[in-house]
Parts: sequence; structure tokens; C-alpha cells
Amino acid sequence: MEIKRLQVFNKVVELQSFTKAAEACGFSQPTVSEHIRILEESFGGKLLERHGRRVSPTAVGKILYQYARRLIQLEEDTFQAIEKFRGDMSGTLVVGASNIPGSYLLPRLIGSFRAKYPAIKLVMKISDSHDICRKLIENFVEIAILGADFPEEPCLELIEVFSDRLLLVVHPNHRLAKKASVKLAEIVGEPFIFRDKGSGTRNVLTQIVEKSGFDPFSLNVVAEFGNMEAIRQGVKANIGVSILSTLAVEEDARQGSLVGLPVEDAPFCRPFFLTRKRHHILSPIAEEFQRHLLAEFEELNRLRSGQDVIGSFPFSLLPPHS
Repeated sequence: MEIKRLQVFNKVVELQSFTKAAEACGFSQPTVSEHIRILEESFGGKLLERHGRRVSPTAVGKILYQYARRLIQLEEDTFQAIEKFRGDMSGTLVVGASNIPGSYLLPRLIGSFRAKYPAIKLVMKISDSHDICRKLIENFVEIAILGADFPEEPCLELIEVFSDRLLLVVHPNHRLAKKASVKLAEIVGEPFIFRDKGSGTRNVLTQIVEKSGFDPFSLNVVAEFGNMEAIRQGVKANIGVSILSTLAVEEDARQGSLVGLPVEDAPFCRPFFLTRKRHHILSPIAEEFQRHLLAEFEELNRLRSGQDVIGSFPFSLLPPHS
């Protein structure tokens, strides 16, 4: 049984279409159909069910899909290991990240990795922490940076690599904008814009508010947006205030379009974790990428250790004062 046939089969399953799979694999549709026919003959039964133009795997097809993914990955890992031995690594690495590290942190850390390994293609999947956690468990990504830990998932191994600082972010004309800092009691009645449920930032905020003696359900939530960019624009439009990562708003704060304020009596920080499956042997590329990230985070934390408590990576986010 050739790996190429398994790759074609998996592509049909993932795209739910013979036509799309043929385009993705660079084959004609009859060639794809022939690959599937040979596989079905080998396994003695149907692997795919047709629903008009859409196809889906049968029960046997679902089993084959899972094992085929492992075989395909094993073949790629083998080539990567040999290339690493020869000093010429290439291939594709799929990395996962929750929204904040994926949007504002990882892109700044992978430049030197790309410079060292220009033949490696990095694919970054960005979603909320729970979704990326699921992708890790189901082997859709090998390694991830998450803004939440998952003690209920013992199959995951987490290394804390960075502390993300959260600030109250307000419009420059807001009544609190000229202050150097605020207290939690001053802001609990403000109109808040939050991320949707499942967001690591929202989970941390809820926990901190509760630990500080306030009812998180009493907060005046006027809007929920699905991503950080929408929240930033909402605060700029003076819809409400929000608690955001310094990483997300440092440029706006420097330009004066948003104001970031530390909350004195609430430890608005949350850790980022380098996350992988426990006991899972990483591919050579993922292993090298993990080594690179750990070194980059160590240097980043060293540079940041001497900065102001409001400092951000690797700049300082200070509220503008007139």
C-alpha cells in the first residue's frame, strides 16, 4: 500500500470532495477515483459514502483516516530526521496558538527560526484556547502556545514561558484616561466589551474579579466580540472599556488612540504556556522549533525583567498624559 494513496484518501475525507482533492493533489479526478478503488479493494469494503457531490468516510473509512494520518506523519518525520542529520531541514510544521500569542507574540519570535531554516514552512492555526487544546489532542497541531492551562487534560504537558499583563483599556476622552492607575471598585460599573466565552482573557478576568470579592455576573457587559481587533475598534469608538493584553494595544497606546491603565488591587496577569502532548515524540522540525521558542522566551523575559511593571514585550506601554 503506497503512502501516496493514503494521502489522496485523507485529502478526499478532509475536503469532502473528489474534485477538490484532485485539485489539491495535482491529479485528475479519475486518478483520485482509481486510488480510492484500489484502497477499497485492499480493505475489502467501502471507505467513502457519496451524498451527491459531497463524500464522507464510512465507519471503516474513519478508522483508516486516523491511522493514515499517523503513517503520513511518520513518513514525513523520517525524512525530516534524515535531513536534520544532514543539516538540511525542510518540511511543514503546523503550530497552534490562542488569539493573543498567535496574533501579537509568535509572529515576532519566528523570524530568526525562518532565517535559520528557510526551507521550513510554518502553518499557524489561531483560535481560542479550548479549540487549540482540542486540535493538539487530536494531532492536528504538534505544538502550541496557549493562554490557559487544562488540568482536566492529563495528556497535555505545559511549560509556562511568559506572563501576559492585562490593562484596563479606555478611550482617550474617558473620565479615567488621565489617571496613572485605577482600582477595581472604580471600574466594575463601567460598560465593558468582552471576548466571547472560551477566551483565555475572559476566563482570567472572571476569576480575578471573583477573587477580589466582586460578582463577575454583575459586570455591565454591553457587547461581546469574537476577536481582539473588534474589541480594540469598539473601545476606539467609545462603546465601552475592556481588559486587554498589553501586546494587543501597545501600538495604539503609543499613538494615543487608546489608553492603558494598570489596575492596582487586581493581579491582571495570565501565563502563556508552551503546550504539547505528553509522551508524544515530536517531529524533528517541531523539536527544533520548541528549542527555539524556549530560548527566545528566555531572552525575552530577561530583557523585560528590568522594565516597568506596565512594560510590554519588548516595549513599555505607559498611559499617555498631557
